[in-house]
Amino acid sequence: MQITTLCYIEQDGKYLMLHRTKKKHDINENKWIGVGGHAEGTEGPEECLLREVKEETGLTLTSYRFRALITFVSDKQEPEMMCLFTADAFTGKLITCDEGELVWVDKREVPKLPTWEGDAIFLERLLADEERFFTLRLVYEGDKLVEKSVNFY
Repeated sequence: MQITTLCYIEQDGKYLMLHRTKKKHDINENKWIGVGGHAEGTEGPEECLLREVKEETGLTLTSYRFRALITFVSDKQEPEMMCLFTADAFTGKLITCDEGELVWVDKREVPKLPTWEGDAIFLERLLADEERFFTLRLVYEGDKLVEKSVNFY
């Protein structure tokens, strides 16, 4: 199972969103997501988070929280254990991302963007500023969400 990270960076009531438009054969093509990626070597979630955010955005996170553990099961790729983070402080300036366009989007508008169906479930928790850590299992057949379960801790 792959380990990945996903982070929603917040500033002035907006999330930094990545519109995935540049990678070939991208399972996320044309979707809007946070920033993050796959762990490399022996990286833990935090090391992966900091590296991926820096690579994709040019920003160095200075304040972040581990919010959820999400299991993605899909008939199109290897299962994935995704560590979901939010961040509210950083240094640096945005760079051009080679995976798509980085855009600051008002948090109220984020649920209206084309995302994965299951993203709406965890985005609802983040937008409600849910304090409890949670796990979420999402099972997809193609782009269709066929199973979901959430647990709070």
